[in-house]
Amino acid sequence: MNSNMEKPYVVGIDIGGTNTVFGIVDARGSILSSGSVKTQAYSSIGDYVDEVCKNLLPLIIAQGGVDKIKGIGIGAPNGNYYSGTIEFAPNLPWKGIIPLAALFEEKLGIPTALTNDANAAAVGEMTYGAARGMKDFIMITLGTGVGSGIVINGQVVYGHDGFAGELGHVIMRRGDTGRLCGCGRKGCLEAYCSATGVARTARELLAARTDASLLRNIPSENISSKDVYDAAVQGDKLAQEIFNSTGTLLGEALADFIAFSSPEAIILFGGLAKSGDYIMKPIQKAIDDNILTIFKGKAKLLVSELKDSDAAVLGASALAWELK
Repeated sequence: MNSNMEKPYVVGIDIGGTNTVFGIVDARGSILSSGSVKTQAYSSIGDYVDEVCKNLLPLIIAQGGVDKIKGIGIGAPNGNYYSGTIEFAPNLPWKGIIPLAALFEEKLGIPTALTNDANAAAVGEMTYGAARGMKDFIMITLGTGVGSGIVINGQVVYGHDGFAGELGHVIMRRGDTGRLCGCGRKGCLEAYCSATGVARTARELLAARTDASLLRNIPSENISSKDVYDAAVQGDKLAQEIFNSTGTLLGEALADFIAFSSPEAIILFGGLAKSGDYIMKPIQKAIDDNILTIFKGKAKLLVSELKDSDAAVLGASALAWELK
């Protein structure tokens, strides 16, 4: 009897700047039960791990106990797969290097793997989603930042230190004209093409221009990328222009990424990816306009097949099937 039969479930934990979500997942990618805690509420990592375990254990017991769990997978900002540590994550309450995988293993006695959130999304897509059966693809997550998970020959690329695949921090605008990015450098892709970047573009355009826009009805500092989408759907020209320029910049970057690893597909994940033609058309056009001839028409542009609410937990959980 193989161990998956004896241990039919895995746990996925997604650590976000605001919330930590966790769930118990079966081999088909169904989330059997889930829960969450507020990440920011625990300034001590010990208290945080205690709280997650306190909420997670009843779910594990309801599925037949620790013996039924093959492993725990964790997706986290600045997560290092090799060491199981979170390192210098700017949006989390714990500073420095946190040995998170080891803390969970100690507490629950279940093998634990950890990686960054975009790599977790890539593993989830490969296990349960749009990348099933693919050996070469690039996952781009468009959220608060722009993350990426690069899969080559069926394996996530981690690099020699565990941190490979930071395509959100390729520089799109060199020199002082570039927007300041959260990483401290100027002109990163993330500063323009994240959900945060789209809202920022909206604020800049509204301030610089006088043309009418539905977005002027919202206090400038409250504008979100969702508001820009809602306005675009209602025919707002300014909002449509924002998607056009955002998509063009992203497509230019993707044309370069394709030259790097010749993926079968680029899969976009996150709220922005759900903006349909408003963003997909300019992305595809910019890829076609900028791609090297030998790569023309070879890489598919796809949207994630995983539900936003489940994807992070599924992605993290997928890591755990690999554990010994």
